Amino acid sequence: MVNLVSANWESVPTQTDQQDRIIAAIDLGTNSLHMVVVQIEPTLPSFSIIAREKETVRLGDRDLETGNLKPEVIQRAIATLGRFQKIAKTLNVETIIAVATSAVREAPNGKDFLQRIEDELGLSVDLISGQEEARRIYLGVLSGMEFNNHPHIIIDIGGGSTELILGDSHEARTLTSTKVGAVRLTTELITTDPISNIELKYLHAYARGMLERAVEEVQANLKDEESPRLVGTSGTIETLVIIHAREKVDSVPSTLNGYEMSLKDLQEWVNRLRKMSNSERAAIPGMPEKRSEVILAGAVILQEAMNLFGLESLTVCERSLREGVIVDWMLTHGYIEDRLRYQTSVRQRSVLTIANKFHVNLEHSDRVAVFALSIFDQTKGTLHYWGAEERQLLWAAAILHNCGHYISHSSHHKHSYYLIRNSELLGYNETEIEIIANLARYHRKSSPKKKHESYRNIASKNHRQIVNKLSAILRLAVALDRRQIGAIVKVQCEYLTEQQEFHLKIYPSRADDDCALELWSLDYNKGVFESEFEVKLVANLELNIAAFS
Repeated sequence: MVNLVSANWESVPTQTDQQDRIIAAIDLGTNSLHMVVVQIEPTLPSFSIIAREKETVRLGDRDLETGNLKPEVIQRAIATLGRFQKIAKTLNVETIIAVATSAVREAPNGKDFLQRIEDELGLSVDLISGQEEARRIYLGVLSGMEFNNHPHIIIDIGGGSTELILGDSHEARTLTSTKVGAVRLTTELITTDPISNIELKYLHAYARGMLERAVEEVQANLKDEESPRLVGTSGTIETLVIIHAREKVDSVPSTLNGYEMSLKDLQEWVNRLRKMSNSERAAIPGMPEKRSEVILAGAVILQEAMNLFGLESLTVCERSLREGVIVDWMLTHGYIEDRLRYQTSVRQRSVLTIANKFHVNLEHSDRVAVFALSIFDQTKGTLHYWGAEERQLLWAAAILHNCGHYISHSSHHKHSYYLIRNSELLGYNETEIEIIANLARYHRKSSPKKKHESYRNIASKNHRQIVNKLSAILRLAVALDRRQIGAIVKVQCEYLTEQQEFHLKIYPSRADDDCALELWSLDYNKGVFESEFEVKLVANLELNIAAFS
């Protein structure tokens, strides 16, 4: 039985006496940059939206030859983010959480763009995977509408990708992200204005073909007797609903939440939009600026998705990724303990899912995690000053450090890096996944070196230091379970400042076990630890039985 409690992988604070807090979430989307400012109401727990900001920047309008974000687009984005920051400051925002999605993920210069944002604005932006984007969209929708324990299919059509999610009141069963978006398809497939019959047919066929696999994945997780409700979110769907409502009832509802649109009405709008030029679409009442250019492609994606699911109506939810970023923050900081409580363990569950997928020996990995976290905790304030976030990364790396055995025993540490880096761990951003993968990569053999491509992927000096030092701790933890039989029950650390010595007392699980192999392995691997922390490591076997109690 894996003793995950003993690892104490995460400590979530309770919020008993917290005052209301104001935070902001920014979404760097393929089409637009959005910011939502909210006030946290911890006693409910809930949040109320104070302000929303949007700017159409078109990060998805990338260089056709290189795929890079264009310099002028980057400049617009940075200017917009600067404006968002000023607005946030006037509203007394204490924390800004920013995420980047499809366009930045795919651009070769995407990470350089994010580094420039941090350098010029001091704003850190998390680059999240498609699945992580889907998870946060689910959280956002779950915060905005009642699921009543029924399955819901959520569709979010962005500029560069479409997320299809199956979830209920308790969990997200399926999280998918497909590279079909309103901006992407418009740029790549539409050259005529109005669109020609040939291009329209290809647009439909392409969207359908790209969505089929995700739709099948969602349907595979539906039970026979279940009748899911379709929920639509984000700009494309909101625009279609607004122009539909303006014409149908001659007004726009005060809130779009719960507004329904039929597949029949959607098909009529697709037929009308495809006959119009861009200027004619722009003149439609309720059409936002620049949305007219991409609305047809977005409408076709929605139509094909509804056809594939065989669903005749769509219900709108105004909450999506940005609100999901807020909910995720609340979960991480211990504000939510009710129907979303399961989500506080999303990282742990995701790591264990990957571990099971690659047949990791969890009993061994958990012992390694216990040792790693024990050394981390006992050396905090003396050899390092990191906190809960770095501790979580060390835990994840300890659990997954041997997953590379799934490919081959030879160079399995390198295989571990590859598998972790490409497994889309949920709950972690791009940088955190890179750190976890590198920690696993360096649990044995060579120490981190700049000539290694995996290590060069870490741009920040601070993050490289985390990898350097925490991987040294992980090496000791792995050595302490060298035989993978639980020969050692605990370790006790003592740092002698004047002598610059790090003493490691080792307590065997059996008094008659000399733990020779573990001691040899410690001696063999201690060099990296000694170099990183500038200490001399002295390991001693403690045979005092009384000390075991």
